[in-house]
Amino acid sequence: MATAPQDSGKRILALVRHGESEWNRLNLFTGWKNPDLSEKGVAEAHAAGRLLAAANIAFDVAFTSVLQRAQRTLAIILAELGQTALPIHEDARLNERDYGELSGLNKDDARKRWGEEQVHLWRRSYDVRPPGGESLMDTAERVLPYYQTHMWPELAAGRNVLVAAHGNSLRAMIMRLEGLSRTEIIARELATGAPILYRLRPDGTVAERRDLA
Repeated sequence: MATAPQDSGKRILALVRHGESEWNRLNLFTGWKNPDLSEKGVAEAHAAGRLLAAANIAFDVAFTSVLQRAQRTLAIILAELGQTALPIHEDARLNERDYGELSGLNKDDARKRWGEEQVHLWRRSYDVRPPGGESLMDTAERVLPYYQTHMWPELAAGRNVLVAAHGNSLRAMIMRLEGLSRTEIIARELATGAPILYRLRPDGTVAERRDLA
């Protein structure tokens, strides 16, 4: 892997999935529901902040969803960075994928109700929606225009951007950034509290990527 991008105002984009939530801990489908971080999740957020601090990046702006697990993760990271005065944009377009009728259900119970194959299809297909919910494609259709109109202008101006969001909203961005196929992106696992750094070229393509965890 290439060396870590250094803080020189060269379009650094940091993506961080929120720390473990209480519902992650309980193996529940979460989606747009709003549980807080677990004790482990708080520790993961602090660790993510320390990793980013060690990378010596001065961020210019931060983005997050309207869900508290992402917002609290961001607040903890900014405290670790000593950058609590950073402008923060909160938007529902960065929320996790909406799991519809699955939200709040234990994943094992959902398998018993609908069958292993059907639940796997809902979780791991690109364009199949769970009942009343969103597919990853649906999520990408709200996340990517937001990235283009709100994040990319900051990056294009040479600023460094920090995003604390969710597994599927971040997958949508990663799919675009890394040019991944539908099959590749649904297989991509994102650990909680594990920062990914990208340095982008003037045309928005990725010059360097580094996983900090």
